[in-house]
Amino acid sequence: MDDAEDGMTVTYLLETARQAGLTSSLFPIDEIGWDGDSFVGPDDRPLRSVFKLYPWEWMVNEDFGVHLAKANTVWIEPPWKMALSNKGILPVLWQLYPRHPNLLEASFDGPGRMASWVRKPLLGREGANITLHSPGRNFETEGDYGEEGFIYQELAPLATFDGKHAVIGSWVIGHEDDNAAGMGIRESDMPIITNTSQFVPHLFG
Repeated sequence: MDDAEDGMTVTYLLETARQAGLTSSLFPIDEIGWDGDSFVGPDDRPLRSVFKLYPWEWMVNEDFGVHLAKANTVWIEPPWKMALSNKGILPVLWQLYPRHPNLLEASFDGPGRMASWVRKPLLGREGANITLHSPGRNFETEGDYGEEGFIYQELAPLATFDGKHAVIGSWVIGHEDDNAAGMGIRESDMPIITNTSQFVPHLFG
């Protein structure tokens, strides 16, 4: 694989699937085929369940993308994640629920009256192409996103510990939103977390 981190992730999950007794294989996304009824792998066997790290907005534009709604393949992560991963949902939520305590002000049309704000690409990930602005202070990251447009969101500064900016990522399973099933902590010297920010070991007793 081109990306070492992604390669390690899918290789680890492949091994856990095999230990669970599942017939599993690993191959690049461009080797997915369509037999007229279902998606198939390089060996022409139907793909019943697929874990992927390939973004959905890229998948729908592949040659096989026209069949995504017809196949009975179970995708991990599911297609509805396209709505949640698009930052365009943030201004929409703010318009629907202005000043909600669990939301930050967000807009498609620029920062407006926000004194401190973050500009995020609609389809960006891992801290790429972010502009963070506060009075007298600016941070920017590079990347390959932004052609799709940007949103502006009120700045919520990250917590800092010993000079490190920290962010928590948590996961839920089966829509059980009251119980986090996993958690990761990343820290960075700058206030934007990227794909090279370090993971922090943590233990709960």
